Amino acid sequence: MVYDKRMPAREDCVLGPLLEKWAAKKPDETAFIFSSGEEWTWSETLALTRRAAKGLQNMGVKRGEHVLSWQPNGREAVLTWFGLDYLGAVYVPINTAYKGSLLQHVVQLSDAKLMVCHAGLAGNLNDVDTGALTDVIVTNGTAELRGLTLHDASALLSEKGDVLLEGPVEPWDTMYIIFTSGTTGPSKAVLSSYVQTYAMGIEAMGYLNENDRFLVQLPLFHAGGTMFIVITATNGGSCFIDEAFSTDAFWPTVRRHGITATCFVGAMTPFLLKQPPSNQDKDHGLRSVITIPWNEDSLAVAARYGFEMRTAFNMTEISTPIISEVNPPALGTAGKKRDGVDVRVVDENDCEVAPGVVGEMIVRTDRPWSMNHGYYKNPEATAAAWRNGWVHTGDAFR
Repeated sequence: MVYDKRMPAREDCVLGPLLEKWAAKKPDETAFIFSSGEEWTWSETLALTRRAAKGLQNMGVKRGEHVLSWQPNGREAVLTWFGLDYLGAVYVPINTAYKGSLLQHVVQLSDAKLMVCHAGLAGNLNDVDTGALTDVIVTNGTAELRGLTLHDASALLSEKGDVLLEGPVEPWDTMYIIFTSGTTGPSKAVLSSYVQTYAMGIEAMGYLNENDRFLVQLPLFHAGGTMFIVITATNGGSCFIDEAFSTDAFWPTVRRHGITATCFVGAMTPFLLKQPPSNQDKDHGLRSVITIPWNEDSLAVAARYGFEMRTAFNMTEISTPIISEVNPPALGTAGKKRDGVDVRVVDENDCEVAPGVVGEMIVRTDRPWSMNHGYYKNPEATAAAWRNGWVHTGDAFR
């Protein structure tokens, strides 16, 4: 039993116990819906997760091991993730656009021996050195690969047998490794705990609750995609997992599936504003949107479609330290710090700058494990990012 009351209990933040909790409390209520039309109740989600965990265990996966997932949003990607976490293994999703040296870098860095891969992507593995990788489970079709042992999709879901767990999964254990975008150099592998993802979503976005159905449009190799599935699993709501954002399909999806909340990034907002005005613009159940960045388009889309908009600042390495009130009037804001975090704006020596002066935002939290616990196999980058006990975002604020 953990004495520190700041630490959430397993059943409040660890995926396996969360699924078991909701399967017991609301077994027949909808949990996850996919763009394919497939729907899972909470009891079905738990049953499928256990089958996936057993299938992965049959493949030799053990607690703490890294397993690559190279798949677009869909049922198999979720089953891979949930099955791994149920075992206490580590979900390592990679960008579906990677090829060549970018792909080789993340595959080798992961140290994974097993990958679950969509058939449409698998052929790209023939062009790279796959490092420690030995086995590939191919989903959604077949593939031909050189030097790797192939398994069909049936290997992901065991038909029988109980999962043998190696002790309870703890809040501070690594839930997943997500790679940075690589815009300033080779992608770094961010180690994220269950507590970090809990803080990133539930503590920052407590306005979402079990009555919300979230529309997930961002990829599951991105913190912006995974975070909202974790929120669903934590608060017992539900979510619709789409393959990607589509301007034409957005409002039909919202209305057909009773979506109440979602996230906009980048061009999503202006794309929606370019749609022809309609007397149905406010005829929907969408009530809450978080969007980045906060600009004139954000205010305009909130007014036109009649929902609450918030903005925030987040990175894979941190846990949504700042978030705004509803429809903030000041353009360019990223919000105010939430409870449980400290933020500073500093110069190159980590000394605070004066109000109104641009500097780098650095962050720390009041609970262990509420932010990343380093970059895998990159101690130099970890030390630089965490110098003086604060995580350095590398982003300019004032």
